[in-house]
Amino acid sequence: MEVLLSSTYFGPVQWYQKLHRAETVYIERHESFIKQTYRNRCVIATANGTQALTVPVERGETTLMKDIRISDHGNWRHLHWNALQSAYGESPFFEYYADDLLPFFERRWDFLFDFNLAITETMCELLDIHPNVQLTTQFLPSSLFLHPSSITLHPSSTQDLREAIRPKHPLPDDSFEPRPYYQVFRERHGFLPNLSVLDLLFNMGPEGIYEL
Repeated sequence: MEVLLSSTYFGPVQWYQKLHRAETVYIERHESFIKQTYRNRCVIATANGTQALTVPVERGETTLMKDIRISDHGNWRHLHWNALQSAYGESPFFEYYADDLLPFFERRWDFLFDFNLAITETMCELLDIHPNVQLTTQFLPSSLFLHPSSITLHPSSTQDLREAIRPKHPLPDDSFEPRPYYQVFRERHGFLPNLSVLDLLFNMGPEGIYEL
């Protein structure tokens, strides 16, 4: 099965499940950027419940995902790293992976898509998953999957999940059922499903692959 996904910033477990299970994953570069989605947001678990971490972006002449620039407004890199340290500093594997992830909060990337892609490559290495990832060369409207035509993808065998995997109002995804795993604050909040893959990595380490 092939799947078509939007780019994500430390995407949720559901997103990484697709990378792990699909034969080929296409990541959309030419869609319009949509605010308040996983394209520039991840959700983590804290002592007070869930917290969204959002990468600020600049407003430009184009809204295509591949052209969206990251803003340096608000010292967000420092704030995000502090939030992760506070939330996961006592988790079993935070110290083990901290050096691999800290560069994403120190180095400056110009474009959000490139930043997200670098994150994806690192997370796949840490989780020991080896997806066949391809980048789209043109925008693929949802209607295409209802009326297949001759393009690089095979619409009849490709699952379009660009809008299914989102923090608000996700579409149904029968192939994903969250698997409970150890979380630092589970006794306080119960199991919180489909958080950022960082939650899975810091809590489960190498065993995280078995939850995908």
